[in-house]
Amino acid sequence: MRTLHVGLRVSDLKRSLAFYAAVGYTVVGTVEETPLGSLTMLRLPGDGFVTIELVHDPAKGAVDLGTGISHLVIQVESLDATLAGLAAHGIAAEPPELPGGPDGPRTSWITDPDGYRIELVQWPAGHADGITEAGFA
Repeated sequence: MRTLHVGLRVSDLKRSLAFYAAVGYTVVGTVEETPLGSLTMLRLPGDGFVTIELVHDPAKGAVDLGTGISHLVIQVESLDATLAGLAAHGIAAEPPELPGGPDGPRTSWITDPDGYRIELVQWPAGHADGITEAGFA
């Protein structure tokens, strides 16, 4: 088993597509007129699979995040290069942090147009791609 993707309800599909394209996502395909609304499947370069599904149904109005999803996490090769690219697209990011100390990952945060928080993570050299049991040993 594996998690395939997360579906995020968005209030303005065009605005959300512009944001996620600036982050680096590309559209893999769309499914129109489902019971959930229109579905737009996104993936990052180098990833063979869809990881985000934008769910758009104008009849449902604005997105209310409530207390549900805390945040999404995107691994980046270079946090500095990613932040510079985002800034060039008008996307403000929080200052980089070292939440695990000087030998841990570098992180920063951005927020999508509907308020979803996204953590950008640059692992230190030699770290596995992702979090494994070894990170808790």
